Amino acid sequence: MQVRSIRNTVLTAAAAAGLLFAAPAAPAQVSFGVNIGGPAPACPYGYYGYAPYNCAPYGYYGPEWFSNGIFIGAGPWFHGHPGFFGSVNHDYDPRYGYHGPFPHPGEHFDNHGHDFHDFHGNDWHGVNGEGHHEGFHGGHPPR
Repeated sequence: MQVRSIRNTVLTAAAAAGLLFAAPAAPAQVSFGVNIGGPAPACPYGYYGYAPYNCAPYGYYGPEWFSNGIFIGAGPWFHGHPGFFGSVNHDYDPRYGYHGPFPHPGEHFDNHGHDFHDFHGNDWHGVNGEGHHEGFHGGHPPR
């Protein structure tokens, strides 16, 4: 009886080991990124020109970033003229300490309360978020 018990134990252990080693190993999948190939973010006041392209609040972009109330784009979705620079206000940029509210994708531009007459830029940016700090005096961008 003791031999049968030992044999059953050995066979059970062998079967368990076989199942353990026969199972295919699943490769680890780690991914991150921004869907740059997809549509531009649908943000009422534009989106930041750098990844992850979050919606920017009213006051970050100046009026030259809009055409008939439509954001002309930034980053990979820019559709303005080459060499474009526009005024921005870093007070509304999280890279410069902004912690206020942000609009959500899909919200609509509030043209009743926002007409850009109260905009106060403090820097010039190109289409990919690159700053051009020299010569900013609230006038036209450097050429």
